[in-house]
Amino acid sequence: MTVASAAHGLVVALSGGIGGAKLALGLSRILPAEELMIVANTGDDFRHLGLSISPDLDTLTYTLAGLNNPETGWGRRTETWTFMAALRELGGEGWFQLGDGDLAIHVERTRRLAAGEPLSQVTEDFCRRLGVRAKLVPMSDDPVRTRVRTQEGWLDFQDYFVRQRCQPVVLELTFEGRQSARPQTDLMAALRDPRLRAVIICPSNPFISIDPILAVPGLRQALGNSPAPVVAVAPIIGGRAVKGPTAKIMSELGLEVTAAAVARHYGKIIDGYVVDDSDVDQVALPGLHVHAAAILMQTLADREALAHEVMAFADRLRALGKAVRASA
Repeated sequence: MTVASAAHGLVVALSGGIGGAKLALGLSRILPAEELMIVANTGDDFRHLGLSISPDLDTLTYTLAGLNNPETGWGRRTETWTFMAALRELGGEGWFQLGDGDLAIHVERTRRLAAGEPLSQVTEDFCRRLGVRAKLVPMSDDPVRTRVRTQEGWLDFQDYFVRQRCQPVVLELTFEGRQSARPQTDLMAALRDPRLRAVIICPSNPFISIDPILAVPGLRQALGNSPAPVVAVAPIIGGRAVKGPTAKIMSELGLEVTAAAVARHYGKIIDGYVVDDSDVDQVALPGLHVHAAAILMQTLADREALAHEVMAFADRLRALGKAVRASA
């Protein structure tokens, strides 16, 4: 592990699951643990078999703890599936995979939430017990649920994403409960902290992983008013999604499948944008600073290298000052 020491200050990283977790891991390996806060999308959360499931939180937890399954990107490594086999024998719902070891985190989370503990407190304790040193928080302790309007009507996100394997055409996305949700307390404090060094938007799906975070009242405004630069990493390389249904969703929503289209979607909340070397000539938006890098993360070394590049770019923007960037 290499730790960057040239600059200091709090870094807040917004992330979904598999794709975002790669950069989150890289950041966790180059930054002091006390200077990194990772904010997880919880729009994917749902109830299944009576359990409270938090897919992106768990993927980030397992990844940061070194327990993730490197083949699937989700779940625990060396997992067994006795429970799922027995459930199917009984005619139970087997469309959402819950491994034998993975069950423990869902069962214990459900118990604690029912006892009145907030999700952020449960997550903090899980991270401590599993050896995760960086601070991992949900975007909100209040439920916000992503729903997808398709030609078949409205679907719960996991129904669309897992049960139907993203096959229905996406017409619209909404985030139920967002109006009454409150941002996680420590997150809001971090975004207002004058020591904030940077906000990093990891290369997660902008529509189903980052938009739910930005939909929580106050968060989009807080990013715009933050004393530090907001830097996004493109989830698109050469017109293709790095992971998941990003390209499919963009096309169905009438958007070009390009890194530039993602930048336009984020709009003025981002000050800087990291794109793949192959896309740098295609992204030229007023007031947006663009940095080219090798953003495909296939190895641990790739994750660390990109984390170093992103932070160096953010530090250069910070040196410019937010007022200069805003008027560029």
